[in-house]
Amino acid sequence: MHAEKVFLLLIALSLSSATTLAQSKDDDPAAIIELGGAASRSIRDSDSAFGPTMAVETTPVGNWLELEMGVTPLFSHGSAEWGIDLLFKKPWTLSPKAELMVGIGPEWIHTKAANSGSIAAVLDFMYWPLGKHKIGWYIEPGYEYNLARGHERSLGVSCGLLIAIWRQ
Repeated sequence: MHAEKVFLLLIALSLSSATTLAQSKDDDPAAIIELGGAASRSIRDSDSAFGPTMAVETTPVGNWLELEMGVTPLFSHGSAEWGIDLLFKKPWTLSPKAELMVGIGPEWIHTKAANSGSIAAVLDFMYWPLGKHKIGWYIEPGYEYNLARGHERSLGVSCGLLIAIWRQ
């Protein structure tokens, strides 16, 4: 499937450019891998879908901009939907262990029947139980507005594990 190839390319580009793009302080990771699960529910017809999610996040402008590229396959009643997004997030440090981000960005949706564009908006809460960001967890509620005919809208949430990739 093309979605997996696109996502692997995004991961490779993110990891290879994270060091050169990063202008944040030296104690920020070069990239953060997000691995977890996702659930989505249509606002109009109440259909639900579930699946795994994976994303790579990097900080090109410290304390101002984080970029997250992710892929989420959602499965429901014998159908599958692949979403690939690029979110632009504004971070706030709540404490040495907690961060909050608000993000928005484009999403490409692929189903067996069609491809479409969407706009996704999220709140992202990250918690790092250790003092230095190495391993943590996140929860990310979101809203999606599909730009295709019918303008499907949905609410979703993803949560899972954070793994920091540090500069050498």
